[in-house]
Amino acid sequence: MESSSGPPEGGQSGQRRPAQEFREQARNALIQSRLTPNAISMMGLVGNLIAAGLVLHGDFFFAGLAFIIGSVMDTLDGRYSRMSGKGTLFGAFLDSTLDRIEEGVVLAAVAWQFADRGENVAAAMCVLVVLGSLMVSYTRARAEALGVECKVGIATRPVRVVLLSAGLVLGGEEVISGFDLLPIAIYVMAALTAITTLQRVWHVRTELKKLDAAAASD
Repeated sequence: MESSSGPPEGGQSGQRRPAQEFREQARNALIQSRLTPNAISMMGLVGNLIAAGLVLHGDFFFAGLAFIIGSVMDTLDGRYSRMSGKGTLFGAFLDSTLDRIEEGVVLAAVAWQFADRGENVAAAMCVLVVLGSLMVSYTRARAEALGVECKVGIATRPVRVVLLSAGLVLGGEEVISGFDLLPIAIYVMAALTAITTLQRVWHVRTELKKLDAAAASD
């Protein structure tokens, strides 16, 4: 297969190989370390608390960077838990709990900034984003408790992280003069979380009707 792929693909694979080896070495070193998934989760919490503090100070660009780093930690802890075998049931619970706290803290700081600037509508939208994010998470948790997998919807946590990160990093007037992207990101997140909640409710309704029909036929 490799001999028939031609020189261009061979060159690309050669370029990818050092990066793959580096990732493997980093992964193995991380697994062999004493670092636990819970420690990574706490690092994510610290990163998001720093982001919230920077938002309150008005340093949106650096707040966005801190939020990105903290969110990356949030994605690493689950993968690291599976790869290293160090995961626990409490660790999974802690990870999900901290995710909700971190997102809420940063959005609360953003809402405070909006309110301080007199942008009351944008501040209210932050509250709706927090509510929508909680409902996106709750509908999945409740569905899975009923035996239904529920990962559908457009505003999953990675999507929300990307939107909020872009709003923070590109929201300052020093980046794009006279054009604040942060309120736009909040409005989009409010709409998408509401749509995602409806998508998940409809999905669970459909799946539970199938289960009810199967139980009735039995």
